[in-house]
Amino acid sequence: MNDLAGKHIVLGLSGGIACYKAAELCRTLIKEGASVQVVMTEAAEQFITSVTMQALSGRPVFTSQWDQRSSGGSDNNMPHINLSREADAILVAPASADFMAKLLHGRADELLSLMCLARPLEKVPLILAPAMNREMWAHPATQRNVAQLRTDGTTVLDVGVGDQACGETGDGRMLESDELLYELVRFFTPKVLAGQQVLVSAGPTYEAIDPVRGLTNLSSGKMGFAIARAAHEAGAHVTLVAGPVSLPTPRGVGRINVKSAMNMQKTLNVLSQTATVFISAAAVADWRPVESANEKIKKDGSGRVPTLSFVENPDILAGIASGARAQNHQLFCVGFAAESHDLLANAQAKRERKGVPLLVGNIGPDTFGQDDNALLLVDAQGTTDLPKASKLQLARQLVAEIARRLPT
Repeated sequence: MNDLAGKHIVLGLSGGIACYKAAELCRTLIKEGASVQVVMTEAAEQFITSVTMQALSGRPVFTSQWDQRSSGGSDNNMPHINLSREADAILVAPASADFMAKLLHGRADELLSLMCLARPLEKVPLILAPAMNREMWAHPATQRNVAQLRTDGTTVLDVGVGDQACGETGDGRMLESDELLYELVRFFTPKVLAGQQVLVSAGPTYEAIDPVRGLTNLSSGKMGFAIARAAHEAGAHVTLVAGPVSLPTPRGVGRINVKSAMNMQKTLNVLSQTATVFISAAAVADWRPVESANEKIKKDGSGRVPTLSFVENPDILAGIASGARAQNHQLFCVGFAAESHDLLANAQAKRERKGVPLLVGNIGPDTFGQDDNALLLVDAQGTTDLPKASKLQLARQLVAEIARRLPT
């Protein structure tokens, strides 16, 4: 299912070189299921043509308040009224410093600013994606304007950092289309975890045998990373503790990389002290070598296999859950069980053994490295099946289930 299916977005373009990014953004929004109506200022037309945006959006582009074409199903020659009435949101990308200053003071001397001012405040949210030179962005006037716009209820997104068209480097770049898509999806997501401090562990651990060999497993970390994203979409402050994986960090999520089970335990023990929800999705190795050789263990041609001794790794989740209970710390703990067989019985037993209110089971060989999964939720009341779907879809369902179970 597309994340923006059924949404109607008015995409506004004010003047700036970042208008070139609006073309890709328009395509991205449509691919995610949205319908897009483009409105451009006269300044925006100096950087990209309305012909381009019409071809990409599949709709006539409006550029003038005096445009006499039918708009929003009406022939009353009031595009500043009609274009916003069916919108789920107005996204201005790029939003120049001048355009934001104009909105702040309620000036409305062209179609886009007129439409933003005339929109029904309680029904049509306004989202701005700023784009400007780094000095313009840092100027006290711009920062005052941004702060006041946010106070007035406008969502002003952050800016990117990097090379700018003027040749300088710094803050002020408009976010890329995939980042803007994420922000829009997040905006529409119910904030069921607002105010929660969510801690997520993900991926495998690596237990070194020598400098070039070690014990690990096939966990890709995809499920844990999807959960971190879904929790952030739902309004939580999220910290992700990741084993050795090469996945990109979800936008807005803090990340700490670890390697071994002992590294992970030490990090999670500290972070769990301030968390309100802990989702233990990492596939932690059950054992580690008693000692790790300082040099590579080599074959000597004798056919003899070196003897390795192992010790059991700590149960990180059980330790954190019991510690929270002992300290009367309100930490809602969620465990994961990756099994090869007898999923229900093993998941039920693991939930009781670890002393957590919710245990999420799956068949490891069926999901490791894959983009989809199927989950079994086990709690004191029984079980709930989440049928096979993408890991992000399942993560969003799991977040909703967790939110429903949190103490009020």
